[in-house]
Formats: sequence, structure tokens, C-alpha cells
Amino acid sequence: MTGLALRSLRHRPAAATATFVAVLLGTALIGTFATFVESALHLHGEDRTSLIVMGAVVGGWGALIVLYSVASTAGITATQRTAETSLLRVVGATPRQVRRLIGREVLVVSLLAAAGGSAVAAVAGRVLFGALRDGGMVSDGARFGGGPASVAAAAGLVVLTSCLAAWIAGLRATRPSAVAALRAAEIEPRGMHWWRAVVGGLLIAYGVGAAVVTLTVTRHSADPYDAMSTCGAASIYAGVGMAVLAPWLLRRFSAPVAALVGRTASGHLAAHNAARRSHLLAGVLAPVIVLTSGAIGTLMLVGIDNRTMHDPAQRADGRLINMLNYVVTGMISLFAAIVVVNAFAAVVAHRRTELRRLRLVGATRAQVRSSVVAEAGIVAAVGIVLGTLGSLTTVVPFAVVRHEGLVPDGQLWLPPAVAAAVVLLTLVSARASVQRATRELAG
Repeated sequence: MTGLALRSLRHRPAAATATFVAVLLGTALIGTFATFVESALHLHGEDRTSLIVMGAVVGGWGALIVLYSVASTAGITATQRTAETSLLRVVGATPRQVRRLIGREVLVVSLLAAAGGSAVAAVAGRVLFGALRDGGMVSDGARFGGGPASVAAAAGLVVLTSCLAAWIAGLRATRPSAVAALRAAEIEPRGMHWWRAVVGGLLIAYGVGAAVVTLTVTRHSADPYDAMSTCGAASIYAGVGMAVLAPWLLRRFSAPVAALVGRTASGHLAAHNAARRSHLLAGVLAPVIVLTSGAIGTLMLVGIDNRTMHDPAQRADGRLINMLNYVVTGMISLFAAIVVVNAFAAVVAHRRTELRRLRLVGATRAQVRSSVVAEAGIVAAVGIVLGTLGSLTTVVPFAVVRHEGLVPDGQLWLPPAVAAAVVLLTLVSARASVQRATRELAG
């Protein structure tokens, strides 16, 4: 199985590259902040507290974001092979052999990527620690104490997550009989699991509840940063909640957006596919929502704080908090972008048979590309609208608490800028994926 896995990887460079990039960046990011925690164990006083806060807060959020990205990428690349694994079982492979094949492919790629990410983390941790010391975040006498232990722990966590995601995807693919799995690969699922509705609803309720608590309780606190602690992450929770409900949301909200592009042949086909293939395109919509909601909410939160905080002593404390906010936003943006690119590559790869049929019935390569790019436009538009609504759970309560009113006094250019970046990312990812697929079909 190991030899077969290695030969299979040579024929799947796109899927292997997607997993490799996610694991490498994930290991580098988690490992970098893990070195801060290890360094804090050798320090005392404020330096120890600051490093533990940075390692725990940023590293904790980073771990959740990274592990979701890695699990999503590994799961997508394994799930899109349902038809192939079913054929292997038809010709005699056992379910256990199929799971071992998928697992060993992911393990080989993850180990190589984790090794590279560990090397990056060892260097990045030391460089970032020096930057913190130069910036006054830690004292001049503080010494970097991160070593192989913290980096190896981060690498092991990421590799374990990717292998676990691949195992779950393989288990799901081999649970039904081979013939049933082959038929299921051609059927478009319409429903959504009940647990997604429960989890998504709870996360959205938590985000809205945090906003309400900020407006009714925390606004009376003497500490101006209590409001940030209650509503700062509300936009992320709300965004993740809507991302969990992405298949249902795409079916419900794609129609109004599709009406704007449905006057052409490509637009009509895109409108039809956006609703019919919501379970596939939801893998793109979910990170778009999280990216939009988290970026707008957190960046406008920091902007409001910078405009309204005038006490020098409290501004000193706010420097560390806002730096953590910037880092978390950067991590969310980076890994959401990775998931968007990987998800679109997987969606197009899954639909190669459909694209081939369109070419056979007379569609030109340009029409096929236009249709897929129009689908990406619909997904981006729905995601931006929903993500912007999610960001309000952070922006509105914090602006009210800091006496700027329902509409902040500045940075109103930020939501359109984020929306433009998200649209560009989604359209470029879609065009690159479909252009590669149509070129292969033509060849």
C-alpha cells in the first residue's frame, strides 16, 4: 500500500500540493507561537505573562484555524475520490486497504510538509521574538528559549489532524457497499445533517448574544477593554456559524444574486448550478464568509479602539491586544484563502465529467470557463453579504460602547476593500482551476 500510495501521489500533484501547503503553513504558524510558550517557561514577571498570553491566545486561535484548514483540505482531497475508491473495491480491494491507501498518501505528504514547516517555525520564532523585544513588548534582558520540543509538538499535532481527517473521509467513503458508493458519487445530496443546523445555530446565537451582552452589561464596566473581550470574537463565531450552514444558505440566497447574472447562457447555467451543487460550492462559501466576517469585524474593532482610546497608560495595554488582533486576522485571512483555493480546485476536479459533457454538446471552452467563474461570483456575493452581516456583531456594539454610534466614525472604506479582495481571490481561484481543467480536457 505504501508503494501504491507513492505512485498515486505522482498522478495527483494538485491534491498533494494543496495538502502540503496547508500542513507546511500550519506547522510554521503553530510552531512559531509554541516557541513563545516554551520561552515563557524560562522567564518571570511581565515577560512571562506577555509571552504566555501571545502563545495561548494567538496560538490557540491559530491552532483552531490551522487545524480546520488542514482537516478541510485533507477531507476534500479524500472525499473527491469516492468514485475511484469505489472502483478499487469493485476490483477486489477491501475497505481497510482503501483507508490505508488514503491515509498513507496523506501521511507521506504531511510528514514532508511538517518537516519544512518546523524549520520555518524555528527561524520565525526567533525572528519574531527579536521583533517583540525591539518593540518593547518584552524586556531587553529576555532571551529566546524555544527549541525542538515546542516545534515538534506543533508538527505532531498538525500531522495527526491531517491523518485523522483523511481517516474519517476514508471511513465515510468505505462505509456503504462498493456499488452503493459508486451510485452515491453520481447523486447530488439535497439535505443537510441535523447536527450542522444545531451547531451553526448555536454559534450564531453565541455571536449575537455576545453583542447583546456588550450593549447591555459590559458597556457600564470601568475597564474600556471589557467590551472588546465580550464582542471582539463575536464576528468570528457568527461567521463560523453561518459557514456551518453554508449549503442551506447558498440554496436560499443564491437566487437573488443569480438573477443579476442569469440573462446570459453562462449566467443561467451558473445560477442553476449554484443551487443544485450547493453541497460542493459550500466548501468555497464557508471560508469566504469567515474571511469577510472576521476581517471586517476585527480590523474595524482595532480602528475604533485607536480613535477612541486617549489614556496613555491604557493605550500601552492596548498595543499588545491590538497586535494580537492583527495577527489573528492575518491568520484567518491566510488560511481562509488557502481553503478557498483548495476547495475550488477540488470542486472543478470533481466536475470534470460534467465539463466534458458540456464540451461534447457544443459548449466552447470560453463558455465553460465563464459559467464556472459566474458561479464563483455568485458564491462570493452571497459570502460577502453574509460575512458583512456577521461582522456587525462586533462592529456595532463596540462602536456604541466607545460612543461612536451605530455607524463608526472612520474606516468606512474597509468593508468595500475586503469585499473587493474576497471577490478577486474567489474569481481568480475559479478561473485558474477551470482553465487548467478545460486545457486537460482539450488535450
